[in-house]
Amino acid sequence: MIVEASGLRKAYGSTAVLDGIDLEVAEGSVFALLGPNGAGKTTTIRILSTLTKPDAGKLRVAGYDVVREAAKVRGVISLTGQYAAVDDEQTGRENLVMVGRLMHLGRPKARDRAGELLERFDLVDAADRRVKTYSGGMRRRLDLAMSLVAAPKVIFLDEPTTGLDPSSRNTMWDAIRDLVRTGTTIFLTTQYLEEADRLADRIMVLDNGKVAAYGTADALKAKVGGDRLDLRFTSAAALGVAATRLGGFTDPERLVLSVPSDGTATHLHFVLDDLRTANVVPAQVSSHRPTLDDVFLALTAREGVPA
Repeated sequence: MIVEASGLRKAYGSTAVLDGIDLEVAEGSVFALLGPNGAGKTTTIRILSTLTKPDAGKLRVAGYDVVREAAKVRGVISLTGQYAAVDDEQTGRENLVMVGRLMHLGRPKARDRAGELLERFDLVDAADRRVKTYSGGMRRRLDLAMSLVAAPKVIFLDEPTTGLDPSSRNTMWDAIRDLVRTGTTIFLTTQYLEEADRLADRIMVLDNGKVAAYGTADALKAKVGGDRLDLRFTSAAALGVAATRLGGFTDPERLVLSVPSDGTATHLHFVLDDLRTANVVPAQVSSHRPTLDDVFLALTAREGVPA
């Protein structure tokens, strides 16, 4: 595992922000950390990236101890925060070359690396424009490109697509997938549950400083139940007959009956045939799978989305 934490604890005063967190992240994968406000997501990233010291726990990144070998950890990671850390008065190319020089690449290598990254993130046409003229999506792509100048093994992304429009968000998702294909490990926090669902190989949900759930998106969805069929009727009488026959949960206001399903066409036909024998036919039928929204609300027991 390229990122490991065992018994991670951090408190501020009497408030325990992280209370015994264990996690493992495989090399070349995407790991997503979800949770409500104050759950400890950003604190976890700050500790693993050596910016904040833990109170307790064994932590390793790329084989290095996060506390005792912090300088070595910094040499193999990159951190992209919630806001683009770019210089508005410089061009995109100048920003990248500056980072390369700070990384001691030398001027020629820094220029070459800047050119590679501008092409990789589709910024060639805007390379010599001042960053203050960039759109939000372009700034975010440049920010991620700057974090890759030194080719890190692990990239920590704290809410990388917050505030981006759907098109820019999809572009960022494609960039993240490309990085993983080249062997880079991505550790991200996100307020978009769809983002975790699409990108992450493993997901951890934090709540009140503890691990509420950990696993693949499909495994977490299974925790809140399987597929369901929603059957809408045109009268309360028909809804009552269907509920008596099939069981499930009723929504009298919407005249909807929800019944568990295995998601197959065979089960749907069975339900409809069963209702037909009782002379009851639904006006509308829809099939639903659990989403990460369902998981999040079920596990954290509060309204809202993680941030």
